Amino acid sequence: MRDGALRNLMETRARRPEAILEAARRRSRRPMIQPSGRLMLVAADHPARGALAVRGRSDAMANRSELLDRLLTALERPGVDGVLGTPDVLEDLLLLGALEDKVVIGSMNRGGVPETVFEMDDRFTAYDAAAIEEMGFNAGKMLLRIDPTDAATASTLAGCADAVSALADHRLTALVEPFWVRRGPDGRAVNDLRPEAMMRALSIAQGLGRTSAYTWLKVPVVDHMEAVMEASTLPSLLLGGDPPGTPDETYASWEKALRLPTVRGLVVGRSLLYPPDDDVAAAVDTAVGLL
Repeated sequence: MRDGALRNLMETRARRPEAILEAARRRSRRPMIQPSGRLMLVAADHPARGALAVRGRSDAMANRSELLDRLLTALERPGVDGVLGTPDVLEDLLLLGALEDKVVIGSMNRGGVPETVFEMDDRFTAYDAAAIEEMGFNAGKMLLRIDPTDAATASTLAGCADAVSALADHRLTALVEPFWVRRGPDGRAVNDLRPEAMMRALSIAQGLGRTSAYTWLKVPVVDHMEAVMEASTLPSLLLGGDPPGTPDETYASWEKALRLPTVRGLVVGRSLLYPPDDDVAAAVDTAVGLL
């Protein structure tokens, strides 16, 4: 970590925990949408679910100092509007002064830990609407995995509906990331990325809560995106995930999807923070260029 900033961060956390809220209240803020109408956000909420793997490396995101370095590099690049993260990551960035004049989205439900018996139980274990408002952030993000074989999905649907309504009460954006889930031959849950499955998931997600006035969608790039995105009139952001193909193939798919009328930008984490050549700045600049 540059210039002893990590040491200072750790000392502040140990001695002055109240500095986090103080930094949040001092921070210069900005609205979600600028005149360009486009958004480029970096995602860093994966570690809170124990999802540390990137491109086959199982512990890629485990080193917090390295993750923060990569986030600082990304947030300093021209055209990057902000970040999505859990309280631990966003509070580190706050204390490092990296969130000035940035869009900040708090991740809300991180309970479904991979490779556990409760993987589909996406209960709310991080931010709630009141905390997001107190911190002066722009939005709350929630994962909505719909597994027709798991009764826990009903609780997730109810939890997401409550969160959408609570965020709307504060006039804060709710960013909903929906997936239909199917079971493989081994019984493991996988996101169903067929166009018809995505359209079904989007249709359910946009109907959650007392109002959809403040709801946005977070959508993966799949086949037949034109038809998929016709399932909704809500503003949407494309998610990056952990893409299996080459960076050039990934960027080409993003560029095509960004032309669709409801798509407002990108929210990308692992593929930009941990690119194959390890050049974070170049990967982020390429993604910004697509906008």
